[in-house]
Amino acid sequence: MILNEARRVIKVEADALQAMAERINGDFERAVRLILSSTGRVVVTGMGKSGLVGQKIASTMASTGTPALFLHPAEGIHGDLGMIMKGDVVIAISNSGETEELLRILPVIKRLGAPLIGMSGKTTSTLARASDVFLDVSVKEEACPLGLAPTASTTATLAMGDALAVALLVERGFRAEDFAVYHPGGALGKKLFLRVEDLMHSGDDIPLVSGSTVMKDVLFVISTKRMGVTGVINDEGVLLGVITDGDLRRALEKKFDILGQQAAEIMKLNPLRIKRHELAAAALQVMEKHSITSLFVFEDDQSTGPCGIVHLHDILRAGIA
Repeated sequence: MILNEARRVIKVEADALQAMAERINGDFERAVRLILSSTGRVVVTGMGKSGLVGQKIASTMASTGTPALFLHPAEGIHGDLGMIMKGDVVIAISNSGETEELLRILPVIKRLGAPLIGMSGKTTSTLARASDVFLDVSVKEEACPLGLAPTASTTATLAMGDALAVALLVERGFRAEDFAVYHPGGALGKKLFLRVEDLMHSGDDIPLVSGSTVMKDVLFVISTKRMGVTGVINDEGVLLGVITDGDLRRALEKKFDILGQQAAEIMKLNPLRIKRHELAAAALQVMEKHSITSLFVFEDDQSTGPCGIVHLHDILRAGIA
């Protein structure tokens, strides 16, 4: 019984969306063009459930390159209509198209000269007649068996808002990099903005030994620096090679007494490197491709000595994965 009811609700809402997709027409394109041609913001307004949907629509637009905000119509009556500025476009949402608080602010919106995009389930409603562009979000039935709770109608309205936001995104040529600007704390923002230099260890924290350093001292550096690796440099600070803790284990398996050997005898030549200004996500890709856990960092292509080291754990702790 419970599962059957869940499936019924989802089917009713899916059918409502399909029906709306089939009747979408030139009014939608006019709404998009109207917003694109505006010099201000999109002000979304609605009461109750429509208001909650409106808040989500405004949030989605704002995060995808269309400046937008939400105006509560009841607050608008008491002074917040001052939020509407010259050049703004208003999207008013009401399933009935007759919501009292919304209708009371329509004359002021008109007087301010803001173009009005109406979203309603009633094509003959007051809101529909007052709109410069009207978007029909009507549904055949609500998913609520009592026909009372807004369900399919709010889903349809939300989908229409998403369609507007995405159409605007595409028309503006909005990119993933632009999205990250508005989401600096999210995973995408970190991938697109965190650079190697933000996470690398530098100065005395870089594990380095000379080619003549004996292996017992190399082992001490690897252990104390806690990177699982050390770089091997010459007297001019040029990075010649690297020695990892795995290299030490493999050397011990082949030859019991290696502690008296020098670093230059054990090191691997031509270690992988990365520049400090590259994205941390790029460093992660190199590590994953070559199954390593550390990369020495260089200032640029001309640099011969490392300016830092970045470890896999640093990248993962930063939330880049």
